[in-house]
Amino acid sequence: MAARDRIQRYRESGGASDLVRVEVLVPAACRNDILSQAAEMRAEHRQRKERLRENVEEALDRYGTRLLDNIDLDRLPDLAQKVRVVASALMERGDARAFAIGRRMLDEVGR
Repeated sequence: MAARDRIQRYRESGGASDLVRVEVLVPAACRNDILSQAAEMRAEHRQRKERLRENVEEALDRYGTRLLDNIDLDRLPDLAQKVRVVASALMERGDARAFAIGRRMLDEVGR
């Protein structure tokens, strides 16, 4: 596989998915501030994705048979869409705890 193909695959489905490249002109004295802010944003984004992934796993562990009655999560391309579908199913088909988990998931995706 060529290096260009590996880079493209990394940006589409790897660690850099959902990230975009930005080029800005800033004063030399502020360069480190911008770099640290970017690092914080990337870390926050990755933590958010991990929380969403954990919420989906928790919902499927607790309510899997009720949730996945007619739902095929493998057909959905990204995590945000999966979270919305699972959260809606939790709120419609689950108990009070499932409703709370679904609301939390929707709030997290809405950010």
